[in-house]
Amino acid sequence: MDRFHEMQIFMAVAEEEGFAAAARRLNISPPSVTRAIAAMEERIGTQLLSRTTRSLHLTEAGQRYLEDCRRILNEVDEAEEAAADSYSIPRGHLTVTAPVMFGELYIAPLLAEYLDQFPSVHLNALLVDRVVSMADEGVDVAIRIGHLHENNQHAIKVGEVRQVICAAPAYFEQYGRPQHPGELSTANIVMSSASHLLSDWQFVNEGNALSFRFEPRLVVTANQAAINIACLGWGLTRVLSYQVAGHVANGGLEVVLQEFEPPALPIQVVYQKNNRVPAKVRTFVNFLADRLGQDAALKPVVKSAD
Repeated sequence: MDRFHEMQIFMAVAEEEGFAAAARRLNISPPSVTRAIAAMEERIGTQLLSRTTRSLHLTEAGQRYLEDCRRILNEVDEAEEAAADSYSIPRGHLTVTAPVMFGELYIAPLLAEYLDQFPSVHLNALLVDRVVSMADEGVDVAIRIGHLHENNQHAIKVGEVRQVICAAPAYFEQYGRPQHPGELSTANIVMSSASHLLSDWQFVNEGNALSFRFEPRLVVTANQAAINIACLGWGLTRVLSYQVAGHVANGGLEVVLQEFEPPALPIQVVYQKNNRVPAKVRTFVNFLADRLGQDAALKPVVKSAD
């Protein structure tokens, strides 16, 4: 077995956190995975993975080796793609990342359409509610919601979303509509901890920041769970506007305290700054920018003049 193949197996084991899952991902037998890892550790002369009956973790040496494997394999892919003229023809593997709900609602439906247009591209979509390191995790394109902190990336703004407080009409019928954020201290609140954008409920009043500390009666780890509970009429939740656009449109949820909302957050398609951008990245970024830029739910809200 060549070393590049061993590196691919090691990366799969580390990312899947298991031998069996890595074998399924690579479509090889679990014993082949076990033998490859054992051969690597014997040749290198150090333990890369710490294994127990219930868990598998990278050792410190394994973490460093994983980063090197990603870098080396990415460089090999780039060399092969360059030789295959992939800087003019979209081809090869493309890894993209997006927040879970945004990925499910907006990105996933577009992936099939893109692949139909470019049959030589293979896509891997990483949908997670955390900021993925593009360099460390081999990500080509990322959809970010919020302001960027990296300066080594290109970004194209494709829309914006608001942080909205909402509840079902049944809740307002029973408890009334809050007129000020301070009233939320006595309200039934269900909070999602899935995104850092939603865990801190900040408000503004005539340009001045308002900060309140609420004690939610219910905390869930998924945005969709918080939305489902709010739709039942149990309480208020704060979500990003795109996540409840359909519920608001059909009357299932109503937004309150709009005049106290903080500034809208940008949605940006991000890719690494390189001297040469592969055709697969260039075409996918342009494709997303075109499709997402046309979506009414992601456009700025124009407030009417008093």
